[in-house]
Amino acid sequence: MAELLPLPISPRDFLLKIVDPALGILPAKMRSNLARIMLCAIALQESRLAHRWQVIDLKRPEVKGPARGLLQFERGTRASRGGVWGVYLHEESRDHLEDLCRARDCDFHPDAIYAQIERDDILAAGVARLLLWTDPKALPPEGATEEAWELYLRTWRPGAAQRQYQTLRDKWSGNYKQALEASKS
Repeated sequence: MAELLPLPISPRDFLLKIVDPALGILPAKMRSNLARIMLCAIALQESRLAHRWQVIDLKRPEVKGPARGLLQFERGTRASRGGVWGVYLHEESRDHLEDLCRARDCDFHPDAIYAQIERDDILAAGVARLLLWTDPKALPPEGATEEAWELYLRTWRPGAAQRQYQTLRDKWSGNYKQALEASKS
């Protein structure tokens, strides 16, 4: 496992040093600039590329919420079919997840994957790409901020979206723009 980069990191470093190596492990059909943009926008939205676990109280950033990794992935459950469990159980991602785990020296079990994504950014980005892969719709075209927002809502299902939809939506626009710019530099 590679050493973790000090946080926060730039969107460009996230793409070059984390996303690109993760996509390099996955099949060629999953590698695209559209995937890079989505992963970067989601990481900016979820962690601002500054935290490897969900910070639920800014006064106590060491207290961990349920989400892990720069993309803030939750464990989920077999019953919910969400989070790591969802990628593990989905027929479109399961075999690819097993290959990713083998490449990242991680036991192929949701609990082990969940534990490791906090300390393995490449594994976390690969798992996130696999979650996007399970969505029945194609990745949004470059610049399609609204379609990208809808994909994020469908796949990440952010709980705060119900309460703070407009604030999160406004934040998404800026994050998506940053991701788009980073993908071109």
